[in-house]
Amino acid sequence: MKTTDFIGLNAEQSKKEIELLNSLLANFQIYYQNLRGFHWNVKGNRFFVLHAKFEELYNDAIEKVDELAERILTLGGVPLHSYAAYAQAASLKATENVSDGDECLRIVLENLSVLINQEREILAVAADNGDDGTQDLLTPYISEQEKLVWMLCAYLNK
Repeated sequence: MKTTDFIGLNAEQSKKEIELLNSLLANFQIYYQNLRGFHWNVKGNRFFVLHAKFEELYNDAIEKVDELAERILTLGGVPLHSYAAYAQAASLKATENVSDGDECLRIVLENLSVLINQEREILAVAADNGDDGTQDLLTPYISEQEKLVWMLCAYLNK
């Protein structure tokens, strides 16, 4: 028995979604690890503010990682679950040795741009498949991330 049989989705039609969701999962894992690095390594007079903000962001990202993996399973797929698989599937790049707060925030903004665009692409495929569950999962992600982009731009005075 397949979950998709019970939730009314066609397993074959869901394959493209699974592929895209796995790519998004990989990007979220890279985003998460970048945030961890920023949290650990940021320096300067805004250390306390940025250190706390990066922790908030990586805690949010790791929750989304779990939700994405569970959605992939719900659709009948297997979530990527190794660093090698993430590195191969992700379009985001791991960031190392960045300690300047403004540079960290610029990278976060670039990462968010990739995630938002990828989520929009998945929304379109999910809509074509009649997959309300995936749409309901990703729509709040986009709203939250767009607001975060605005706030980070305001913080950087851009």
